[in-house]
Amino acid sequence: MPKLLIRNGRVIDPANGIDRVADVLLAGDIIRGVGDNLPSRGAEVFDATGLIVAPGFIDMHVHLREPGFESSETIESGSRAAAVGGFTSVCCMPNTNPVNDTPHLTRYIIERARAVAKVNVFPIGAITKGSAGEELASIGAMQAAGTVAISDDGRPVMNSRVMRRAMEIASSFDILVIDHCEDLNLSAGGDMHEGKASLRYGLRGIPACSEDVMVARDILLAEVTGARYHVAHLSTKNAIAMVAEAKRRGLRVTCEVTPHHFAIHDMEIIPYDSNFKMKPPIRCSHDVEAMIEGIKAGVIDAIATDHAPHSVTDKMQEFERCPFGILGLETAIGISLERLVHAGHISINRMIELFTTGPAGVLKLNRGSLSPGLPADVTILDPNSKWTYDVNKSPSKSRNSPYDGHTFTGRAVATIVSGELVWQA
Repeated sequence: MPKLLIRNGRVIDPANGIDRVADVLLAGDIIRGVGDNLPSRGAEVFDATGLIVAPGFIDMHVHLREPGFESSETIESGSRAAAVGGFTSVCCMPNTNPVNDTPHLTRYIIERARAVAKVNVFPIGAITKGSAGEELASIGAMQAAGTVAISDDGRPVMNSRVMRRAMEIASSFDILVIDHCEDLNLSAGGDMHEGKASLRYGLRGIPACSEDVMVARDILLAEVTGARYHVAHLSTKNAIAMVAEAKRRGLRVTCEVTPHHFAIHDMEIIPYDSNFKMKPPIRCSHDVEAMIEGIKAGVIDAIATDHAPHSVTDKMQEFERCPFGILGLETAIGISLERLVHAGHISINRMIELFTTGPAGVLKLNRGSLSPGLPADVTILDPNSKWTYDVNKSPSKSRNSPYDGHTFTGRAVATIVSGELVWQA
């Protein structure tokens, strides 16, 4: 059985309350133990002196585009970008072509990932057939095939009766319901956040209330049904206040935030640059401040990238015509360190928690810690390494990032999946 000994790193494992210099021993595809001066006999040694050794990072919200949109991304290319970004596990959304709304397609994604992916890939199944919001998909069968949650991400379930029924069924299977919260009637035709910037640029606005009303509806339905409910890419001050209140009342409600929603506000957008177009849109400064406060207060459970690759031809159109979404896997740690840790808002331990125990707990994945017996997934960080992101060197097939040319301080320098070093800076 091959062994890998990670020597002399600062081990930070929030799940087990560990923060000290120690060794981590991996045997085969499992974690053997964490301790001092562990024996290196028969093991390959990775010297982590001066580095941080953490449980494998989990991104619970990515778009790998396969099957159907392979010109933008594939399971193979997206997983390579994840490994470069320091992620050992990703959860892929169902808005493929065809939509992942059957156990057959779920199994295809899992088998394809086993064949070509550099990291663990966990499929998320659709709530409704074709994500059309009308007829429920085969939720129980998809869960049995391997889905870890259900969502119509990108297409909110507008019909409240359908959403209630979905939550009732999901509750019976104890599977997480993730919703893209957007009232399509309120946001219709919008291209960016409704505010001073949209007025200045003459672009149609997407009001914050289009998110707020759907978050409110879903929390009410979660209370009625007892479902586990998760708000995807939360972005507004009112929405986070509602999630905080739901948590206070003991409801099974969780949420995630993306790096771009706590790092950029609408007045900082380069006008008409399609790399700043996403949904939810980049909000105003007080919403950005609310995201940071929500992270500090423990309301936000996870940081997720919403990695949304689009082909160059699709993105290089007029702002009003190009699709929503940006890349996120390779820059998430750099942005989080820059805007949260180095800025003094949270500790490095809290940041690691948001990428490990947070998403693992929300999804009920048996990962996110360095406990003996768990899968040997490890992310190694250098929080002080200076590097410049070059989108043209990305393993992703797409190039839609607003961070091209940005210099960060801190990154993942090694990614270990099932005991194998799959990427090293």
